[in-house]
Amino acid sequence: MKFVVNKEWLFEQLNNQQVKIVDCRFDLGNPDFGEKRYQESHIPGAYYFHLEKQLSGPVVEHGGRHPLPEMEKFKQDLEKVGIDHSKTVIAYDGGEGQFASRFWWLLTYLGHDNVYVLNGGFRGWVQAGFPTTKEIPEHEHAYFKVNIRKEILATYNEVKEIVTDGKKSSVLIDSRDPARYVGDIEPIDKIPGHIPGAINKFWENGLEKGFFKSKEEQKKRFAEIDQDKPIIVYCGSGVTATPNYIALKMAGYKNVKLYAGSYSDWVSYEGNPVEKGNENAK
Repeated sequence: MKFVVNKEWLFEQLNNQQVKIVDCRFDLGNPDFGEKRYQESHIPGAYYFHLEKQLSGPVVEHGGRHPLPEMEKFKQDLEKVGIDHSKTVIAYDGGEGQFASRFWWLLTYLGHDNVYVLNGGFRGWVQAGFPTTKEIPEHEHAYFKVNIRKEILATYNEVKEIVTDGKKSSVLIDSRDPARYVGDIEPIDKIPGHIPGAINKFWENGLEKGFFKSKEEQKKRFAEIDQDKPIIVYCGSGVTATPNYIALKMAGYKNVKLYAGSYSDWVSYEGNPVEKGNENAK
């Protein structure tokens, strides 16, 4: 199964009504950045989806810094741009990979099969000299039938049980920068460190210059992890873990879940244990 498409393929599909394009550009430090860039220039036919307005729900006490959106609202947002199960959907961001991957995971969670990330993102598209536009496409209407895939979402209680019982049958993967994993720095969340027992696989190591590495290279990244073990990936808030989710699937792992609330959800509960340090930081 493919998870990404190249820019050459997408260029050939620009007039294909069965292909929908979604612009997910975003800057965590400047929430208006992506939408402004979209209004200035985007891939022809692309619709904009905002990380915090459409790909996340309101922040509350628990659920993390980017909780999952309310699924009925997200469904309606998809329908407004003509996305239904007959459409092939291509998501892109600036070339970082995590924002398009978040959209990919959400659409997959809702039961859609034909969704892909544009390798190289908008940066790769522009560098190749492919066309851009300021023209914003008109809204369409479609009916999207939701078929939630609960098997790809890990709940807080599931993670809590793994930590409390010390289960070795499941693998927790922390996707953050190694310095945050070991607890040397923590610029956002209130407690530095990681969920006890988690190993570190920095999500950026699965990409090179905005392009997902090959299936063989992803297999090497996760070589020490048993293919038959259940895996739960997390990050700070459920965004940068999604490229690791895709990378694991590329490498052939079948039983992979996203802990959407991630570390920011874990530390929102008083008394939850946190580990610092670890030779498993990579």
